[in-house]
Amino acid sequence: MRSAGQRARLSGMDRYSAANKALWEEWTEIHVRSAFYDVEGWKAGRGLPELLLEEVGDVAGKDLLHLQCHFGLDTLSWARLGARVTGVDFSERAVAHARALAAEARLEATFVQADVLDLPAALGGDFDVVFTSFGVLGWLPDLARWGRVAARYVRPGGFLYVAEGHPFALGFDEDDPSELRLRWPYFTTAEPLAFPVQGSYADPDADVQASTEYGWQHSLGEVVTALAAAGLRVEWLHEHAYAAWKMFPFCVEARWGSRRWWRLPGELHGRLPLTFSLKASRPASG
Repeated sequence: MRSAGQRARLSGMDRYSAANKALWEEWTEIHVRSAFYDVEGWKAGRGLPELLLEEVGDVAGKDLLHLQCHFGLDTLSWARLGARVTGVDFSERAVAHARALAAEARLEATFVQADVLDLPAALGGDFDVVFTSFGVLGWLPDLARWGRVAARYVRPGGFLYVAEGHPFALGFDEDDPSELRLRWPYFTTAEPLAFPVQGSYADPDADVQASTEYGWQHSLGEVVTALAAAGLRVEWLHEHAYAAWKMFPFCVEARWGSRRWWRLPGELHGRLPLTFSLKASRPASG
């Protein structure tokens, strides 16, 4: 049985997760119409960054599960490439928009509304590829549990792919306009980090009722250990000097492949990782 302290902590985590879900319900409506996500550009054919295409590889004819898929643009991009896709998000509005986009684009896709940590109660089966990318892990209070859930959906011979902001870079002050200044812990803390809400990362000037978002920092060691403990084999871990968003105010635009990315300016470029990606597989049976 759980102690009173454990029950209180779980109740607190539920409160934080509920606040984050309410925030994402607001953000979804902002994001769907934002220039940041550029839905019209996606409808016109814009696809996934070359990094993801190269590292995930050919998905034609494969079953692909997208965890924390938001309103489905990347999920449906994989469908365009021939994958049989299932997307999962905890936001009801995001799932509704994802289904509408799939119908408009005439793409076959399944979208499930569920908290990723509770996904086995809502979705069965397994997949050749389990995919998740950029801005996802920081919303999860229990990374070991996430690792078990993600691994549960990787079929023998399949793999999990993760692309995310590098936890080392995420420790620096994202609001300081002049220099890299350590602000946030690198290691996970018992209580989440609390961030005041100013619009959205996709539109800082948007009107949002929510006042606080909650996040959990996870070290690189915690990520790798969560997957290894869940029975997956980490095949590689890549660290990159580019970010998919303007991580710091002084970052400069850069072309990486055909897409716009962001990097540190001048001689700082290449001196610290901004993002990482990894592949963790389950051995084929027999």
